Amino acid sequence: MSEEQPDRKESGFKDKTRVAEARERLLDAIAPHDRTEEVRLAAADGRVLAEEVVAARNVPHYPRAAMDGYAVRAEDTFGASDRSPEVLRDTDEVHPNAAVRVHTGSELPAGADAVVMIEQTDEFGSEVEVFDAVAEGENVAPVGEDVESGQRLYDPGHRLRPSDLGLLKSVGVDTVEVRERPTVGVIPTGEELVQSDPGPGEVVETNGLTVSRYVERWGGEATYRDVVTDDPDALRAAIQRDLTKDVVVTTGGSSVGERDLLPEVVSDLGEILFHGVALKPGHPVAVGVVEETPVVMLPGYPVACIVNAVQFLRPALKRVGGLPEQGFPTTEARLDRKIRSEPGIRTFARVQLENDEGGDGETSATPTRASGSGVLSSVALADGWVEVPEEREGIPEGETVEVQDWEWSA
Repeated sequence: MSEEQPDRKESGFKDKTRVAEARERLLDAIAPHDRTEEVRLAAADGRVLAEEVVAARNVPHYPRAAMDGYAVRAEDTFGASDRSPEVLRDTDEVHPNAAVRVHTGSELPAGADAVVMIEQTDEFGSEVEVFDAVAEGENVAPVGEDVESGQRLYDPGHRLRPSDLGLLKSVGVDTVEVRERPTVGVIPTGEELVQSDPGPGEVVETNGLTVSRYVERWGGEATYRDVVTDDPDALRAAIQRDLTKDVVVTTGGSSVGERDLLPEVVSDLGEILFHGVALKPGHPVAVGVVEETPVVMLPGYPVACIVNAVQFLRPALKRVGGLPEQGFPTTEARLDRKIRSEPGIRTFARVQLENDEGGDGETSATPTRASGSGVLSSVALADGWVEVPEEREGIPEGETVEVQDWEWSA
């Protein structure tokens, strides 16, 4: 066991690692995996490409009408006007002084090189009056106008969206090579945890469920394990079992109390990168590495668990899976009550948003009344949080703040 852990227990986290430094240590210890798999297009939404994708065919692959109207030879319409329309024969084939009825997306008939919009024509029996001249190629989508065969569409690392899948299908792509989803073993710990019907002194297990669902949202594949009791041998066996995963994440048992055994167990098996971070809620987070597998030890209080999962597990998952790292969408809002924070501590203050539709239309942000790290409803019922940097000592009422939508799934 390293000498750092007993010191931590004696100090009670007097020395906390700053969030940015802690995250840097974690990411420096992670290398992206190189596993790939081929998946069918219908199952590729949200997956990350492992190789570039090029178009297998032109789109459109035939010249087509871009408007409802009549396919014509452009030269047969020269001179047409409202006062002096050109009169063409309404036929099934294009030849001199003839017009063929077409609809948007129809193949352009052989011999035609333009389309007159239906609004610029009148039909009288077998004749069509044209009131506006068209140029060659007008109202026609040529072959390859949308995508040309062989055109590079996406580079490796691109995360596929539904619109991408539609485009790929249109160019003849049926399967894509993507990075395998990073695997995560989620291990809830604590002798007081039960799955349902808690008795006195028992608590319903929620952290493991919550974290495993976030893993899936963030592009990973979670294995949600049974609760492991606060026993060194049981914890050691649970961690060793999941070292085949890309990331191991535990919930609970990460502080410095008598039953907070995980940092000590991980230290025995490998090394601790940091233990105790200058953030609130949830400073008793720890991260270690065992046999090149990162182990993220999240606090047991539900809100603290979620905050640290977003700050550390999410970027770890993105790094190991080669997933694009994207910031959260934000909403500007006027703070209608002061946010308190300690200098040197990065604070994540949960807020609810409200639009003043009857007034100036400004969005206001109200800090939740219940702010404890164990009050799960304070985060589940919030619309986002305000991140207060270490150098500030709170944010006064009336200041415009950015509210992060950390529930965003990308």
